[in-house]
Amino acid sequence: MESSLARPLAIGGVRLEHPLVLAPMAGVCNLAFRLLCKEQGAALVCSGFLSADGLAREIDPVLRRLKVSDRERPVSIQLFGTEPDVVARAARLVEAAGADLVDFNLGCPVPKVLKAEAGAALMRAPDRAQRVLEAMVRAVKIPVTVKMRAGWDDRCINVADLARRFEAVGVAAVAVHARTALQRRHGQARWGWIAEVKAAVCIPVIGNGDVFDPPAARRMLEETGCDGVMIGRGALGNPWIFRRTLHYLSTGELLPEPSAEERVAMALRHLDLLVEFEGVRSAGLEMRRHAACYTRGLPHSAALRRTLETCRDPDDYRRVFEAYLAGRPADGDRAHPKTGIRLPSGSVSRTGR
Repeated sequence: MESSLARPLAIGGVRLEHPLVLAPMAGVCNLAFRLLCKEQGAALVCSGFLSADGLAREIDPVLRRLKVSDRERPVSIQLFGTEPDVVARAARLVEAAGADLVDFNLGCPVPKVLKAEAGAALMRAPDRAQRVLEAMVRAVKIPVTVKMRAGWDDRCINVADLARRFEAVGVAAVAVHARTALQRRHGQARWGWIAEVKAAVCIPVIGNGDVFDPPAARRMLEETGCDGVMIGRGALGNPWIFRRTLHYLSTGELLPEPSAEERVAMALRHLDLLVEFEGVRSAGLEMRRHAACYTRGLPHSAALRRTLETCRDPDDYRRVFEAYLAGRPADGDRAHPKTGIRLPSGSVSRTGR
């Protein structure tokens, strides 16, 4: 029997098979990463934010990031901006590119975004934020969603009021990162703010913040009553979190974490997708941030990460990972001549974290 916690979720006319969603993360959620998470069970994947102004002016690098694949559906593209007309035009381009949903960013705390009065800064201008979302809803037929923080700081927690405003203009769902803008990623997420939004609106509410394992996802659903769980940093180097969490919500059984071999295989799969979509040179550079994440918790991971940081192209990563699994070198006093890995003597453990 299907667990009530693993129930389907409808966002406008888009039906999700279950409530687990990949969070939009700048510089991370490109097509390659989204496909990995989809393959591992994410019900919805979302891009990192795109500049509405860049799209509206049809700047090539921004337009290229609009690419979506049928293999990742349903997929959402996230925008940020401040001008209703500009954001509306960008939303139409997102719809024309084939996205199933378009999301608006009211949560980014990065200084350059805040300086432009966009991202989380726009939460301090609720009337303008409402006009932007209303313009988006009018511009497209696909569902419009919004991801936002709880507020600017502890003295300005206005997420429930904004959620009501957005529901009134036709927004199909809201995602709440249960931290303030000034917190950024620090401190503990306060899930009570998610519960407040759930009590304030009738549209779906998706919770976000401090979900790094399946039990945390279950607690969020139970404690807040939210309709979905959005997983961000918990998926870095760990796309299995979606499959493992869905299994846990459905059965109560906690599957084992991936082994060293599984981690390396996934890292190389990620690398291959980056090469396919980004090209060899870009893949080699981008894989640095991801390779370190895949090694978290592995035996001798610090030495492995130091070597991975020196990789320049896909073949370098393959050689390093293959040598690691083979347990080379066994002598901790010298580095392997081809990979540079320094490991203590003894074979590599075959278990995960």
